[in-house]
Amino acid sequence: MRTDPFRELDRLAQQLMGSGTWSRPSPMPMDAYREGDRYVVAFDIPGVSADALDIDVERNMLTVKAERRPVAKADDVQMELSERPLGVFSRQIVLADTLDTEHIEADYDAGVLTLRIPIAERAKPRKIAIGGGSGRREISG
Repeated sequence: MRTDPFRELDRLAQQLMGSGTWSRPSPMPMDAYREGDRYVVAFDIPGVSADALDIDVERNMLTVKAERRPVAKADDVQMELSERPLGVFSRQIVLADTLDTEHIEADYDAGVLTLRIPIAERAKPRKIAIGGGSGRREISG
């Protein structure tokens, strides 16, 4: 198994700089893709409870924030290794004007937050009839 020196450097830098705070959150990985008539955005945020998630849309700016809090431990527990980052994670995405931000659906399962954003009706292709002249023709638009 090969090691990735950059991954190790990122992990070391994160340990040295500390966890994310509300004023300087850490980024969270995501995937974005189109699925039929909607866009899907999936964020990896394992270990975060659903009540620690905050999703906001203002105009066309989508903001997702999450906070991974430390787990309460008993007095007799001694931590041997702690690599899972704690703190605040955030991601902002500028959404296209062609998306319907009024009907965003959010699901959270197995540490993955999935947002489904429908494409606005005005952005879908449609046929336009041309009137006048000797006949009617349709142009796809």
